[in-house]
Amino acid sequence: MTILHTDYYEVLGVSPTCSREEIKRAFRKKAKELHPDVSADGGNTIGQMQLVLKAYETLGNPSRRAEYDRLHATRRRHDDFDYRSYLKARTDDPESQSKLVFFDLLHRHEDDAVTLYDYLCATEEGFKLAENLDREDFMDCAFLLAEEYDARGEYLKSFHLLSTLVTYERERPYFKHFFTEVRERLRALTCVHMPGKVPDEHIVSCLEQLVTLDLSRKDSAYYLKKIAEFHTRHNRHKLAAICLKKGLELDRKLAGVRKLKEQIGLADGQWQ
Repeated sequence: MTILHTDYYEVLGVSPTCSREEIKRAFRKKAKELHPDVSADGGNTIGQMQLVLKAYETLGNPSRRAEYDRLHATRRRHDDFDYRSYLKARTDDPESQSKLVFFDLLHRHEDDAVTLYDYLCATEEGFKLAENLDREDFMDCAFLLAEEYDARGEYLKSFHLLSTLVTYERERPYFKHFFTEVRERLRALTCVHMPGKVPDEHIVSCLEQLVTLDLSRKDSAYYLKKIAEFHTRHNRHKLAAICLKKGLELDRKLAGVRKLKEQIGLADGQWQ
């Protein structure tokens, strides 16, 4: 637990004196409100849900709650301490600046967070957010940053952060069932948001990276088909044929390939 974390009681909407059952009820209520089928944000709530889950895992465990209360009481005794101003003043400390990025993302200073992160990447040689935050904080922060870049139309930056999260999740699961959101965002970025706004060669590079990440056989097959479509558009039919064949090897029921086969110029009998 670090002082960076927000007030978990406030996150769940309960009093510091509440019972364990009240914490459970509050968690169930928040989880329902943030469900993508219910949320007005159209499902863009994984960052909030991760925070709610973290609050529940802390306050729902008696020993963790006791430790949190001890630290939280210390914070309440220092209400005059402006943590954000403290971090902002430590401009020569990459760790403090990284924590400031995360703090601002959690406290509705998204523009400041993105601006600072861009500045750190541009001016701090070898800067890596993951080296300056705890692993779980980094993963939450990276997802929130990816959301912001996606909303701002900076799709390649969003893709880079999300693809990095895939590697981290593979090493040791953290998002768990929420990881579906990461996969869906990667698919939306490369196949919906980027086309027409990002050069084709960059999109193909991203799709090839997704194939390498091997999210699932069906996902890889779909991305190989999309790569084949880009190659076909640029009259690289031999490359298109290779990619589509690989996709069909992974998923024999891959949808939307008949027209693509015709465009490539190969008959069905040549795909056996």
